[in-house]
Amino acid sequence: MNRPRFHLAFPVRDLEEARAFYGGVLGCPEGRSSAEWVDFDLEGHQIVAHLAPQDLADVSTHQVDGQAAPVRHFGLILSTRRWRALARRLEAAGVRFLIPPTTRFFGLPGEQQTLFLIDPSGNAVEFKSFADDRAVFAN
Repeated sequence: MNRPRFHLAFPVRDLEEARAFYGGVLGCPEGRSSAEWVDFDLEGHQIVAHLAPQDLADVSTHQVDGQAAPVRHFGLILSTRRWRALARRLEAAGVRFLIPPTTRFFGLPGEQQTLFLIDPSGNAVEFKSFADDRAVFAN
């Protein structure tokens, strides 16, 4: 892999719900697991759902380009083609979006396609795309 992989561990209330969402809805292959956690492959990155319902919190938001975006979230930046395919697949599956597929910062540096989902435990997940990869850190 050309870039380092990230590892993210996060709390969930139920491992079977996490398997259904991350494995089923998002299509992340499952890796190792135990009675308390399960690894998922999110496009080559290791995310680990840990059974810890006591650590779940309400989703706080900040206004970002006129939308209430979750403060605590994680996700991926995909190519435009892959982002559109994912958005279509999620829409066809009837996934409920926190922020539906949309364009943010239209016509400005950093213009991007974005969508937000909430997993069954309340964790926010964002998928975004930039037409120009140099715009990821543009200001």
